[in-house]
Amino acid sequence: VIGQPAKSKRPKEPGENKIKPINKKVKPKTPRMKERESADSSLKSQSILTQVMDKGHFQKLAATLSLAAGQSIELRCKGSNVTWNYPSYLDTFKDSRLSIKQLDRYSQLILANSTAADTGEYSCWLQLCNGNKCRKDETKTGSTYIFFTDKEELFVPTPSYFEIVYLNPDKPAVIPCRVTTPSAKVTLHREFPAEEIEIDGTDIIYDAKKGFVFQHPTPDHKGIVYCKAESQGAPQISIKYHLLYVEVPKGPPSTTIAVSSSRAGLSDRVHVVCTVLGEPDVDVNFRWQYPGQESERPVIIQNFWRLINRGIGHTTRISKSVLLVEDFEDIDAGNYVCIAQNLQGETTVATEVEL
Repeated sequence: VIGQPAKSKRPKEPGENKIKPINKKVKPKTPRMKERESADSSLKSQSILTQVMDKGHFQKLAATLSLAAGQSIELRCKGSNVTWNYPSYLDTFKDSRLSIKQLDRYSQLILANSTAADTGEYSCWLQLCNGNKCRKDETKTGSTYIFFTDKEELFVPTPSYFEIVYLNPDKPAVIPCRVTTPSAKVTLHREFPAEEIEIDGTDIIYDAKKGFVFQHPTPDHKGIVYCKAESQGAPQISIKYHLLYVEVPKGPPSTTIAVSSSRAGLSDRVHVVCTVLGEPDVDVNFRWQYPGQESERPVIIQNFWRLINRGIGHTTRISKSVLLVEDFEDIDAGNYVCIAQNLQGETTVATEVEL
């Protein structure tokens, strides 16, 4: 009798036990999936960059960081093969305030006695190498933009007092008047006629990390402009920017060749000129092939370029390479070939000089 109630209870217990474990298993499934998703998303943008604080504490860095100019900063990037990116002028001037060391488990970047000019992006990433070939590990990177604030320098200092900005119709143009204080109020002004340029937030926007961005440049935007910044004190003026409108077809160099004379006599001076018209900010490389090349005939080759205005506000870069034969001989007669190359391709032109 005593055992019967126990038997009658047993079917309920297994029934209850069946329900409870199912509930326990079902409930965690959703968070587990979320955990996997968050783990996957964190893998895509796993930051390996930290800032070393006082007493050995570490802090993960946000997208932006503001520090007072004069402070020193130490950043660390996890990994045994780390590459850094930082404001390029620190490389240009080989600044001794910057030091980078690769240790066993991390790479260390120290910037001492910071200045307003150090404002910019600091990033790092892990390199995956197979023999001599290395590539960036997109899953292990870190980046932060550091503002080194300075009341005396609201604009990030530049090495020049005047800069040229090219306005291409098919890509945004940036007037790079970046600030050291992200809260500063910045406006854009035209020098002539003297006026403030309206920033509509669509065609022209302001980004404290970049400057003013013209999304769709037009000839109307050309001219000389400057920026003005205000932050708890007297307003400050940036350097001046000369905006030049460009309209040159993209592609391999548009190249022509000309010779001083297609017929030359012995001992004559002969010069062959290779000319390219192109975009102002696109470099052109020249190579020559000429009759006396294999015999190592002495020739003089000079390359140069300048900007020219074509029509209303259109600016073009004219690049030239001049090959000079000072004392023409039999061996110099024949074809002179110029090969002009830019990022889009190369163009070959030739001309003949007879004796």
